[in-house]
Amino acid sequence: MVELEAPRLDAVFHALGDATRRGMLRSLATGERSVGELAAPFEMSLAAASKHVKALERAGLVRRRVIGRTHLCRLEAKPLEDAHEWIGFYERFWSRRLDILEGLLRREDSPQTPGDDDE
Repeated sequence: MVELEAPRLDAVFHALGDATRRGMLRSLATGERSVGELAAPFEMSLAAASKHVKALERAGLVRRRVIGRTHLCRLEAKPLEDAHEWIGFYERFWSRRLDILEGLLRREDSPQTPGDDDE
């Protein structure tokens, strides 16, 4: 497993911990959006949307460019890949343990054949 910088991963999970920011990321997955376009589905002010975008920027999930007074945002997927890799480690961890448990339960539930008991 690639060792990830803890502060960066913390920022990614912090950013993903908010439904509004997850919605913004989903919107950005289809292409570049202005901060106003990101704010519109949530009926929030530009200032509030900008705070969400800043959290996404700190996590490295969004890049912003300014054209005149318009702030355009685009998705940066690499931090999501890193988070997926981190989660994947634990997915494999639990899958192995659950596979072992399943094997034990199947063995316990299987009918014993004559001569299996020591009586």
